[in-house]
Amino acid sequence: MTSPLEPQPAPGRLAGAPPAPQWALLAVLSLLLASGLQAAGFPGALLIGPMLAGVIMGGLGTTVRLPQKAFSWAQTIVGCMIANSLSPGLFPAFLADWPMFLGVTVATLLASSLLGWLISRWRILPGTVGVWGSAPGASSAMVLMAGSFGADQRLVAFMQYLRVVIVTGVAAAIAHWWVGASGAALPPVVWFPPVDPVALASTFAVAIAGALAARAIRLPTPYFLGPMILGVALRFSGLVEFQLPPWLLAASYALIGWAIGLRFTRQTILAVRRALPQVTLSIFALILFCGALGALLWAFAGVDPLTAYLATSPGGMDAVAIIAAASHNVDISFIMVMQMMRFIIVLLFGPMLARLVAGWVKP
Repeated sequence: MTSPLEPQPAPGRLAGAPPAPQWALLAVLSLLLASGLQAAGFPGALLIGPMLAGVIMGGLGTTVRLPQKAFSWAQTIVGCMIANSLSPGLFPAFLADWPMFLGVTVATLLASSLLGWLISRWRILPGTVGVWGSAPGASSAMVLMAGSFGADQRLVAFMQYLRVVIVTGVAAAIAHWWVGASGAALPPVVWFPPVDPVALASTFAVAIAGALAARAIRLPTPYFLGPMILGVALRFSGLVEFQLPPWLLAASYALIGWAIGLRFTRQTILAVRRALPQVTLSIFALILFCGALGALLWAFAGVDPLTAYLATSPGGMDAVAIIAAASHNVDISFIMVMQMMRFIIVLLFGPMLARLVAGWVKP
């Protein structure tokens, strides 16, 4: 389907370049941005730098795309990283406070649905694109469902990943400010520590086995959730130990950053250029709403402010996990319980709610 907003764009500067120089430029630009952010102390710099480089390259009309297998492999490593970071108190904490987790999740879903309805109702984007594009999670499912109900999938995907980019950047900036304000110095990075062959082999084995098992049972986001769930089960039972050297995490973060950033093609950027200010404003409105929920958690539930903000942040679960792991002073278990709760609720009820809200939009 062709969007009525979509012009006939002129080729970007990189459109005719061979793939090898484009990949080289992407790698150099990613290294420069990540190094600068890392030097400034930004948590998640190794994700944010490549992601921003991908967005810039997309705006220049790059034709290279990250292979799906590389993105999937990177997600398995991040899943193992999260499993290695979680504490055994994860499940008791969830059971003790499940009404709080559920309430925050439902409030976020309702707020995003309202914003999506307004975008569609005011014709900021054509049809019901705003409804499907505003859902706070389960991006792939929303894009697929949107196409089935007549919305422009490209514009829905653009909205979904624009939210991920903005929310991830804001979360990294807030985490950087908070760590800097606390006076806590981040430990130096040892990029190539001694290798424990058994622990490293266990990490790869759990990554592969978890992904394959999750695919077999058709678990959503199998390459991320499968290794994470299997890794938690094996670690909590004391059966395995992981080793995740910084060089391996850095490569995984870069691949995820490229996968997100390179989705911003020149065509989709031009297609929404007139609606970009309004869509961006709606994303910041959702960020502020979720920030207010985080403030309530801090005021009434005793959750430290940075943990509360990252837990309620409406971005991609894997991106938030990377920033949380790099912040060193947050409760990752609490953050991941909240993020996973929202992911599950959005996956189960998001498409149904989006169809309902889309039905309220006048043709």
